[in-house]
Amino acid sequence: MTDIFTINPKRILVCQLRQIGDVLLATPSIRLLGERFPEAEIHVLTEKKCVPVLVNNPRVHRIWPIDRKALANPLKALAYYASVGRHGFDLIVDFQQLPRCKWVLRFSKAPVRLSFPPRWFNRKLYTHWAPVVCGYAAKCKASVLAPLGIQWNGERPEIWLTEQERQFADALLREHDLATGPFITVDPSHRRETRRWPARHFASLIRLLGESQPDLKAMILYGPGERELAEEVASLAGDRALVTGNMLSLREMAAVQERAVLHLGNCSAPRHFAVAVDTPSLTIQGATGTGWGFPSDEHVSATKRLPCYPCNKNTCKTRECLETFLPEDLLAEALRLIAIGRERRKTQTA
Repeated sequence: MTDIFTINPKRILVCQLRQIGDVLLATPSIRLLGERFPEAEIHVLTEKKCVPVLVNNPRVHRIWPIDRKALANPLKALAYYASVGRHGFDLIVDFQQLPRCKWVLRFSKAPVRLSFPPRWFNRKLYTHWAPVVCGYAAKCKASVLAPLGIQWNGERPEIWLTEQERQFADALLREHDLATGPFITVDPSHRRETRRWPARHFASLIRLLGESQPDLKAMILYGPGERELAEEVASLAGDRALVTGNMLSLREMAAVQERAVLHLGNCSAPRHFAVAVDTPSLTIQGATGTGWGFPSDEHVSATKRLPCYPCNKNTCKTRECLETFLPEDLLAEALRLIAIGRERRKTQTA
């Protein structure tokens, strides 16, 4: 492979199709690319559902959304991938090597196509690759950029909220009597049972926090198909917990999290949004490893560390690492993080 340390690309394509949290975790790499090549346009290829993560990002010149329904026709899909690939990119960075990414690469004449080490049958699609450095997920992604002279140095995920979105959050908090007192956001959902702490445990921890700090309230977050679980947690937690009437969009959720003193949840996208808006977070880990957690004592990945951890399985007969991880085990850490969040909010409003 030729040395690409001295290249000077004018147009860069970053391929990160999914999931929402993973796209957010790609934003440090986008920042680093922008700082390394300040004159270059940075484009991002991603799925339609992930577009809100990148909206308003000053380093992203253009977002190429993949609407899977609109591209259900194979010929229409190929035409779209061709239009992306033939857009005159000098550098393509592929973080996933998914089929749709590879179609774009096939249509591209980019002189540099960079990724992690591909399998032998994909090597013709890439000109350069770099070994992945294990650790925090955003660091892993950025390690692919090493041949460009780029190194991750603790950069956080980023979401660029607008003033209008912040005003929406403030109005919502006033509506629910949360504007003047401290509150936490709670994400009790996950599509995988091995990553979902029991609803009763979330509710118990909310009650314990309320007993220690009577002015503290909780807003239960939910996404499509998750409202029933959110309402279950709120019902079990008592009158200090609430569920909004309408589901928040990703960006509205982030704006609300920015006002919270703590985010409490499972290992899913909202934990990464909490890092992006600088709100302390406490994540209950089930089957997944702690590489998803930002390396800071303000963002804690809590785990029972049983002998089977991390198994990364999607099913489990006992779910012991979640069922036996009791709210009392997490209370002290939650209170420590809330103290940090309270002080930060006090400073911001001073």
